[in-house]
Amino acid sequence: MARQPDNASAKSKNESKSDDSALIRELALLLDETNLTEIEIERAGLRVRVARNISIAASVPATMQVAASAPIAAGAAPLAAPAAADVSKHPGAVPSPMVGTAYWASEPGAKPFIEVGSKVSVGQTLLIIEAMKTMNQIPSPRAGTVTQILVEDGQPVEFGEPLVIIE
Repeated sequence: MARQPDNASAKSKNESKSDDSALIRELALLLDETNLTEIEIERAGLRVRVARNISIAASVPATMQVAASAPIAAGAAPLAAPAAADVSKHPGAVPSPMVGTAYWASEPGAKPFIEVGSKVSVGQTLLIIEAMKTMNQIPSPRAGTVTQILVEDGQPVEFGEPLVIIE
């Protein structure tokens, strides 16, 4: 029995490749039109995923931008960086016990728990840290006077980051 040439399967593979290319192009256009970052489709056992590279720039807090952009007068010492390291080693620093978002009051518009100059007692609530939709009261570990509040209301905080200084 004579064997037929394999041109039919080669032709089928070429058509399949052009169909795949057309599908990919169509999905890429759809990404642009819809501002999506990724599309995945599966048809007849063929799975195609098209994604675009997105670079995310880290934002710098406004207070750091102002300090960094302000010119330093001749003979003046640079700002912030050494002071931040010293604050964390201050004996009256109260470190954050968790990662979350710090709030000064129990709800927006309410009176803050503490202010600079406030006298606090052991166990008194200094602020609240929201972590995983749970509001955690941060108690004062010692009695004294609040000399500095180191976080802004609504600021994300890290574990061990100094929150308040009590002397």
